[in-house]
Amino acid sequence: MERAQLLAVFQRTATEVAEKDFNSVAETAKISELGIDSLGMLEIIGSLERELKVQIPDEALAGVETVKDLLNAVESRIVV
Repeated sequence: MERAQLLAVFQRTATEVAEKDFNSVAETAKISELGIDSLGMLEIIGSLERELKVQIPDEALAGVETVKDLLNAVESRIVV
């Protein structure tokens, strides 16, 4: 999956979970500044795991601050 597709999946998922428009969110955006709380983040991660058929261990999410950090964690779990 290409990076742009992965970002689009995040944008769509975040929009559904948080019920806000995240369609123009860039990878450089800090998650804490998007107004997504920890429960919302867990929902987004769970949804990404189901849709992309990956499992993201908690350790891989430690230190995730930006959308780019999250996408890197997800991308590292995708088996090509």
